[in-house]
Amino acid sequence: MKCIVLPEKHNYDGSQISSLWAYNSFGVQEDSVIVFRGACDVKIEHMIDLEDRRANESIWSEDMLNFIIEHFDSTDLKLIYARQRLFTAIVREYLEGLGILTSREGDDLFFNGKKLTVSIASTSAVSQKIHFGMNVSHEVYGNLKEAGIEDDESIVRLMQEIGDSYVREFEDIEKDLRKSRPLGVV
Repeated sequence: MKCIVLPEKHNYDGSQISSLWAYNSFGVQEDSVIVFRGACDVKIEHMIDLEDRRANESIWSEDMLNFIIEHFDSTDLKLIYARQRLFTAIVREYLEGLGILTSREGDDLFFNGKKLTVSIASTSAVSQKIHFGMNVSHEVYGNLKEAGIEDDESIVRLMQEIGDSYVREFEDIEKDLRKSRPLGVV
């Protein structure tokens, strides 16, 4: 698994959750976490969450950190939702290490009672995908500026370290798979 933090800003419009986006955009053919910063404006045609789509919800942020995760080992929807919750827990743990206390409800994090993140997971015929976005600044929702993280250096470090933490988690899982004997085998 590979983590790539893009140095330039990219806006998130929802199309990045499509299968093989990392390969089409950056030549990455393995499991990956692609991280970038930019505005977010998800168009209705790219909305995966049918509740949001039916309610004609707006998913918008002037400045957001975006984590695009792709796994190729399964197309199981329940598994990618479990991985999405794991990623959310990793982000919460990381922020707590910085002294930023958040609460978690499912795949969402809240800071000072305001929603800090957006996230969706889905599958295709070839992979599982997650988009996890965290507001850097926002007039209505929770954001990293309110939490005291606003300088570019701290934000880039946060992007890299969270992405790397997720990669390490999966490397550790792979090691555990190779040391555990199956039940019923002596």
